[in-house]
Amino acid sequence: MADRTKLWIANTMKQLMTHKELDKIRVSEICREAEIGRPAFYYHFKDKYDLVAWIFFNSATEVDITSKESAAYHMNNMRKDYLFYKNAFEDSSQNPLWQYIHGYFVERYIQEAKINLGTDILSTQIIFSIRLYCYGTVGMTREWLLNDNITPAETVVEMMFNSMPQELRRIYPLIY
Repeated sequence: MADRTKLWIANTMKQLMTHKELDKIRVSEICREAEIGRPAFYYHFKDKYDLVAWIFFNSATEVDITSKESAAYHMNNMRKDYLFYKNAFEDSSQNPLWQYIHGYFVERYIQEAKINLGTDILSTQIIFSIRLYCYGTVGMTREWLLNDNITPAETVVEMMFNSMPQELRRIYPLIY
């Protein structure tokens, strides 16, 4: 039931963001459109930024970070929800989406590296490379989504994987 309510609220937010910027949307408006009370909203999310991050995380958990096909599939889904992601990426308020996305993928890559290397501790260089690669891929995803109406997601993903530092390529075996 809780997941269904969260999805209901998320879908309401996505609908609102098709015609309104994130910073112009108020929690009271989300509640009115979703036909829920404020306590129900705050039971599930601490604020509208938490909601936007949850929408992203809810889809990102399905991404296999070692699969080009999976990454391209999810980038294409982002393009299907273009107005939501456009407004989310363009928001530069207190909690920009790109920071959530970057932090999320850094943590995913760190955990995967620890598993693949069989260790609990990664070198400073590996962590730096992961952070740098994630900055680049998040930035290029944002640029592709907002400015590129031509290049297929599969091509962008291929270029991202090809740009991965050699040190990281040895850690993450790619699945095609």
